[in-house]
Amino acid sequence: MPQPPTPPSLEFEATTPYEDYVRAEVLSSLQHPVTDDPGELAFLVTTQVMELWFTLLVREWETAARALRGDDLPTALAALERSVHELGSLNASWEPVARLTPAQFNRFRPALGEASGFQSAMYRRVEFLLGEKTTSLLVPYRNVPRVHARLEKALHEPSLYDEALRWLARRGHPVPRAVLDRDVTARYAPDPGVEEVWRRVYAGDQGADECRLGEQLTEIAERVWRWRNDHLIATRRAMGAKPGSGGSSGVAWLEKRAAKTVFPELWTARGRV
Repeated sequence: MPQPPTPPSLEFEATTPYEDYVRAEVLSSLQHPVTDDPGELAFLVTTQVMELWFTLLVREWETAARALRGDDLPTALAALERSVHELGSLNASWEPVARLTPAQFNRFRPALGEASGFQSAMYRRVEFLLGEKTTSLLVPYRNVPRVHARLEKALHEPSLYDEALRWLARRGHPVPRAVLDRDVTARYAPDPGVEEVWRRVYAGDQGADECRLGEQLTEIAERVWRWRNDHLIATRRAMGAKPGSGGSSGVAWLEKRAAKTVFPELWTARGRV
């Protein structure tokens, strides 16, 4: 006869093993809304959830970059694939606040003060790994030495795309020397020689390692673009063309960000295959 299912354990000496591992009590204690408006708590939780996704994406892309540097493509592809799904969850995080009306947002917007997502140090690391770099972006953190040191280190490290191009070069692809030796603290700029490399990759064996890497990077680029556009749309719905918090131009600044393409030659090369 089949044995009856074993019930879960209910008695523990102190806290539960779940709490010890997940630290749910700590997570639930981190929300400190300034107003009683329910929209503020939703906005705060959404923002904190996004920070957790940023943390995970940084871990995945650093793993992938390190694996590419060591010519370990399977490990790199596995990390990139995980990050694609994680980006999907990050993008879905907009849902609780994406339909705020201007009146609803205005009820708690003053509570934000000078706070802006632009100031997120973890998101800055995400952007650095995507090749969106400039030294001036470290300025907001100069009075926070520990954070500034981490970001300065990330600024001087090759981006995920830099490592992908170096991997291609070691595989015998003619990536221009100027790209391989570029100043990695500067924003990545498209190069026709890199476009030609990707054109050859995509015109060749569709099952080749190079093509598999290109497709994973393209998936990431697409989902980053969707995240930026979802941010733009949510902001446009909530506040129109008003100036943003933290001194930004709001929607105008987000429009400029959304127009930028991540891993640009992966997109332009497709029109030449």
